[in-house]
Amino acid sequence: MRVKCVLCDKIESIDDNNPLAKKLRNRPIHTYMCNPCNERIAERTTKHLESGDFKLFRSPKKDEDW
Repeated sequence: MRVKCVLCDKIESIDDNNPLAKKLRNRPIHTYMCNPCNERIAERTTKHLESGDFKLFRSPKKDEDW
């Protein structure tokens, strides 16, 4: 299966029986990122987290009264 990275537009091929290929085929909302882009984002995210200036905005959890 040929896939294209959403960040750098690099085209790669992955095995058709790979779980990632099946996920991309069955759920088109999921996107593919190549390994260099994925590592770069992970590295920068950890730097931001360690600096203390990074604020992760998450939706508040609602407690149910069940």
